[in-house]
Amino acid sequence: MPKTTTDATETTPKPHVTIYTDGACLGNPGPGGYGVVLLDETGRRLELSEGYFRTTNNRMELRGVIVALQSLKRPCKVTLYSDSQYVVNAIEKGWLKNWQAKGWRKADKKPVLNVDLWKLLIPELTRHEITFKWTRGHSGDVENERCDVLAFEASHHPHLKDEIIE
Repeated sequence: MPKTTTDATETTPKPHVTIYTDGACLGNPGPGGYGVVLLDETGRRLELSEGYFRTTNNRMELRGVIVALQSLKRPCKVTLYSDSQYVVNAIEKGWLKNWQAKGWRKADKKPVLNVDLWKLLIPELTRHEITFKWTRGHSGDVENERCDVLAFEASHHPHLKDEIIE
């Protein structure tokens, strides 16, 4: 009888990563930035941040989530904490799926904002097993507070990137 082999990805459990994200904007629109903290099961930590010359708070919240997920080298189980109800509700309440189904229109028939970023997020949502959790901002959660500092500092960086906003 021929010997069968199984793909290693089928039997190897996905690593678990905890991610915290935050966005900041000085004015809306204005200079802004995102901050990300990634924590793996072994206790390793990675912090990411970047600032933009002209952006919005929602764009920075979204960009932080996208950058964090894209930074993972392989599919993972992810618990992602964000203080952005915009991001968390879009996923958890099914808004994103509805927007796509309606040709990127909201329930009120107005166009969805930040479609370019939502389209970048969608492949990451299928690549990883993600549980989104909302956390109240500025409430003492150590990692959320760290992300806030990273985002704020990034928004004040002397060399900000350009951002196209809708």
